[in-house]
Amino acid sequence: MSKTISIRRTELTLAPDQRRVVLRPLRYATDAEYAGILNRILALEGSEVRRVVGRVLADFSSRHRRLIERLLDRTRQLEKVLPPNGNMSEERKILIGSYFSYEYAPESAALFNPSIVPHPDQSGLPRGSLRFLLSLRSTGEGHVSSISFRSGVIDAKNNIALDPVSRYLAEPELVENPRYQKALFSRKLSEMGLRNDWSGRVMDGLGDSFKLAELRSRLREILKETSPGKNVDDDPTASGLWLLAKSNYEIQFSSDQELSERIIFPVTSLQSNGLEDVRLVAHRDDQGKTTTYATYTAYDGRNVLPQLFETEDFRHFKFATLNGPGVQNKGMALFPRMINGRFAMLSRQDGENIFLMYSDNVHFWNDARPVLSPRYPWEFIKTGNGGSPIETPEGWLVLSHGVGPMRQYCLGAFLLDLDDPSKLIGRLKEPLMRPEGAEREGYVPNVLYTCGALLRGDQLVLPYGMSDRVTGVAFVSLPDLLANLTSV
Repeated sequence: MSKTISIRRTELTLAPDQRRVVLRPLRYATDAEYAGILNRILALEGSEVRRVVGRVLADFSSRHRRLIERLLDRTRQLEKVLPPNGNMSEERKILIGSYFSYEYAPESAALFNPSIVPHPDQSGLPRGSLRFLLSLRSTGEGHVSSISFRSGVIDAKNNIALDPVSRYLAEPELVENPRYQKALFSRKLSEMGLRNDWSGRVMDGLGDSFKLAELRSRLREILKETSPGKNVDDDPTASGLWLLAKSNYEIQFSSDQELSERIIFPVTSLQSNGLEDVRLVAHRDDQGKTTTYATYTAYDGRNVLPQLFETEDFRHFKFATLNGPGVQNKGMALFPRMINGRFAMLSRQDGENIFLMYSDNVHFWNDARPVLSPRYPWEFIKTGNGGSPIETPEGWLVLSHGVGPMRQYCLGAFLLDLDDPSKLIGRLKEPLMRPEGAEREGYVPNVLYTCGALLRGDQLVLPYGMSDRVTGVAFVSLPDLLANLTSV
């Protein structure tokens, strides 16, 4: 390098926390399994019900907000396997809910691969301070990845402090009847190869926007006309429409939940083994409206698929499928603004190179062109982006990772032209950061990885995961970094 880059690795470390647990539904494969347990509960005398419920509430009320309400809600979810017209006491309903619930520690194994954006609420801060928001990949039992959140403040001198973390965790509620836009839904059907006369009849009977219940009713209506006796699961087109609808969903957290209490788990079959490596971006459109988008990797245990969610307040989230031949592999990262009136995205189509894509719709991505390929020994195996590009006067600064000997992941950086990001105008010859000391030790050793950084004056605030275990933060001198980007 022509000059040493000033990097301050802070002592702030976000580590796994086994004390934070979330209440999850305990499910069984067959109605008979539910029935066996329910019959034992229903046979208990009232005094025994009171005794066991008392113990449950004594042991678990301090670990969950509104525990009684949530256990009663779990019992309501079991309505189809409960005896009809059962006149049960509230205590017995609480007990039933407790037998079909369990605690899960989503952050017990790892808390890593962070992304950072300005917090939507910047009120009440001292002059020169910035409140930030972090998304983190949290991993617990079974190595299932979910999404956790933290917040904090960077003061005028670039000192960083995390906000207190709540003892509680809770999942959001699914929005029962989300609304779909007909034009967008129809376009997704075409991408899936499901646009035909049968699906056309279904869509023709729906309005320009429709709810999930309206789609379900319409599917049943057309099945009754065309295939009496069949249900949605029996017909490939009908099941495809229903799967698409269920894969585009909304969730909402309670307004009294602190940010650190919010945890997002997999919902669809495509996500069943994890929501991985969220890349947040505060995206500003040509009208000046800012929406936080996040690309992430859905993993079902065998396949990976990049997907998207959006939010304006980190309480209400809309999850959506991404479509088109450009939706491949991992590591899609949106630019923070439109370029020449279009969305722009970095991606990794082939597991090795970094590509650039444009689109007039954030849900559809087609052509991709390569902008960066492995060149130096520390990145010979593969390169990938490290989050959304950062706009500087000199160009779009993109953090990257490279994989080299012994599968060591190092952090790098490169620069793209502001007006035409397909032009690569600079890159680091040597890594910006290598895993050092304790950073090398973890579930996946010798890995540094980031999903996004934040620019504060002439300092890059760079949170990064260490060996798929914990998260640290570094401050990097932007002038030093730019000075070391070699021309290409």
